[in-house]
Amino acid sequence: MLGRMLETFFKLKENRTTVRTEFLGGATTFVTMAYIIVVNPAILRFAGIPAGPSTVATILAAVFGCLLMGLYANRPIAVAPYMGENAFIAYGLTAMGIGWQLSLGAVFVSGVGFTLITLLKIRAWLANSISVSMKHSFAVGIGLFLAFIGMYETGIVTSAVAGMPPQALLAANSSGLRAPDVPLKIGNLHDPLVLLSIFGFLLTVTLLYRKVRGAILLGIGITAVLGYFLHLGHAPQAVVGLPFTGEYSLSPIAFKLDIAGVLRLSFLPVLLTLFLMGFLDTLGTLVGVGAAGDLVDEKGNFPRIEQPMMVDAVSCMFSALIGTTTSGAYIESATGIREGARTGLAAVTTGLFFATSLFFVPLLEPLQHLKYAYGPALIAVGVLMVRSITKIDFEDLTEWVPAFATVVMMLFTYNIGNGLTAGLVLYPIIKLLSGRGRELNWGSVVLGLLCAVYYVFGMPH
Repeated sequence: MLGRMLETFFKLKENRTTVRTEFLGGATTFVTMAYIIVVNPAILRFAGIPAGPSTVATILAAVFGCLLMGLYANRPIAVAPYMGENAFIAYGLTAMGIGWQLSLGAVFVSGVGFTLITLLKIRAWLANSISVSMKHSFAVGIGLFLAFIGMYETGIVTSAVAGMPPQALLAANSSGLRAPDVPLKIGNLHDPLVLLSIFGFLLTVTLLYRKVRGAILLGIGITAVLGYFLHLGHAPQAVVGLPFTGEYSLSPIAFKLDIAGVLRLSFLPVLLTLFLMGFLDTLGTLVGVGAAGDLVDEKGNFPRIEQPMMVDAVSCMFSALIGTTTSGAYIESATGIREGARTGLAAVTTGLFFATSLFFVPLLEPLQHLKYAYGPALIAVGVLMVRSITKIDFEDLTEWVPAFATVVMMLFTYNIGNGLTAGLVLYPIIKLLSGRGRELNWGSVVLGLLCAVYYVFGMPH
């Protein structure tokens, strides 16, 4: 009976999927993105937001966003507080003397803006105005970005300054640090954690090649168990922790946002930056993940994109109200989609896993440090997403150059928004300089101008 209800509500047959496949996809997405439970509060602590309440707020934002995405938009895309926006608030705005209450006010106002332009169908119009090559460049860039995160997290590659004494980085005649001559280097291949990560990647790829159901989740699980037996993890200090009480009470941060302060003219660059970052992160993730998972139509458009965009907008406002940063569609959803997830049942599954984790935060804490387990999954998914490069028009430089800028800026600045803005700015410029301005539509021109505004008046980072 339940299976029939789920099949009818989520249109499983129409999307050529099953309850089992959707559950597996949702569970895989949760495992690969559950690190946010630990990482987001750790970052926001630099902004002065206490870790206990921040942990609960992070989980609640993910539960709310995932359930809304599944039940309203019927998409297999998980929602949670964004990485990038949280760092901008914690490190950038805090250094400028902007308190977290004001930052959360900016997040809420951005969410209101997202809602308005979604209702007016402006967001969908802008998304559908992007060329096919550019859309697939989003998927390639995000895939390489995921792979890079996985390689860096696991230690396969690391910072070139790792292990160097601080004195070696001091700039001449200055107390500041200089940029290293080489930004990255290969990691320590004798480190058991790195070797276990490489094993996890090879195992996952082998399972994928053999078309084993749940290949990515199996790869994560087997690698984690092997690491435990090799004493490369630590046991949890407790199993259960009750949310909304004691150190996990939301009262210190919920509804403490400062909206009035955001409306000052002097605050406009900050608001503009957060708005464009959230707008472009969601746009890039939806289009990129959709392209990688064959969820787009023949023109590269994401069908009924207004629904997931509305989920993103409402989730953004909800996150600010309960005390955390901008929420939106997560690129790690690609792991579940690669497992076959095609409907909102997968997102609901991810949301229910997050809801359950509310009561097991102490138990989950050590699991989120097993980078050698979830890192290889990110690399594997990145490999699969890069296949979208075959759909970029390499014969047309006016298409290929902006696509190239999107990919390399996304990867080398460690910021999805920077890649999207660079490519979208270059696209109309190169078309015009090539004498092919007639190929432009108004949406691509508007996007180019918006992205140019970000570089001139915003706070690129």
